[in-house]
Amino acid sequence: MWKIVFYVDHRGKCPPLEFIEGLPVMDQARIRNALRLLQEFGTNLSMPHVKKIKAKLWELRPGGIRLFYFAHISQQFVILHGCRKQSRKIPEREIAVALRRMRSLLNEV
Repeated sequence: MWKIVFYVDHRGKCPPLEFIEGLPVMDQARIRNALRLLQEFGTNLSMPHVKKIKAKLWELRPGGIRLFYFAHISQQFVILHGCRKQSRKIPEREIAVALRRMRSLLNEV
């Protein structure tokens, strides 16, 4: 089993979890189910549940929500950022936020 953790910034805030908690209950249920699949199947999980974005960055795809994550040390996934999908293509600024958070975590190790 893989472990799933959420990104926490230098102020102690957890933006991805705050995003999830602000969603309707049905969306939260879809996210919990997708996170369970990710935890159970890990890197073997594939489309339509996950999709590679750039380098180590992946997206988890529960319905119209996108959660960006990467595989970290000791069989651990870090959920970096979340957004609601509003068009066919994810805005570059959303990907940039996730990449910036991933780089900051990797620089700490």
